[in-house]
Amino acid sequence: MDTRSLKFFISLCDTLHFGRASEACHISPSALTRSIKQLEDTLGVQLFDRDNRTVSLTREGKRFQEYAREALIEWDVIRNALLQGAQELQGEISVYCSVTASYSFLYEILSNFRRQYPKIEIKLHTGDPESAIQRVLSGTDDITIAARPDSFNASLAFKHIATSPLVFIAPQQDIQLDSILSGTPDWSAVPMILSEEGVSRKRIDQWFKARQSKPLIYAQVAGNEAIVSMVSLGFGVGVVPRIVLDNSPLAERVRILDIEPELKAYDVGLFALKKKLQSPLIDAFWSQIR
Repeated sequence: MDTRSLKFFISLCDTLHFGRASEACHISPSALTRSIKQLEDTLGVQLFDRDNRTVSLTREGKRFQEYAREALIEWDVIRNALLQGAQELQGEISVYCSVTASYSFLYEILSNFRRQYPKIEIKLHTGDPESAIQRVLSGTDDITIAARPDSFNASLAFKHIATSPLVFIAPQQDIQLDSILSGTPDWSAVPMILSEEGVSRKRIDQWFKARQSKPLIYAQVAGNEAIVSMVSLGFGVGVVPRIVLDNSPLAERVRILDIEPELKAYDVGLFALKKKLQSPLIDAFWSQIR
């Protein structure tokens, strides 16, 4: 069976942007457009309303979206369940994580996994950690490594890997910034470089709200590595997981600030759809973490 058209459709549902969806699917925008048009012709309905500026799901598109998600999950479950009778597991698992997570956690996990299951192929995708959980929910990837949010979809399973403090960082030397941070800082005057969204952004927003202060946002960026880079260049104060800083080539150019109260630490681990854990391939990978 060829499930690619359903995967392309779901990716476009999640992004509502042909450029981003085609990039995520590793195909050209024109190829994605043709695939969606063929799907619409087969179904006899229009799935998306689109013009030069926007893309949105039609009523029929929303109904088909529910079917497509379930169909992809059921296909993966039955396909992999049929492998249980084989002498040796073989197939493919799609894993998504940030670059930092790939060399902080995946090396050890995959080293053990490859020795035990040499015929299982790992497709590794790296990118913005804030989109990691959504990629699992949409069926784009089977497993992801991500920070555990305070609440998440009940269809997801989580397995803890590590804990990483969430820290404030500043340039090693910046006379103007040092004067603002000395004593009891006036946080409304501190230029902040923050994530656009995600766990760290929610926690820093809550931190400022508890202090009845509004952050002076200099920049909002995607990816913790970009925050370290901008802070090292002296643009302001950032908030990143300690594990990102420990693995950054720019670590010596920034310093950790002693700020009270501390932010809640990151609980890092694996995410997968509970339903997909029925697959012997996914379960084999999941079982590597004890």
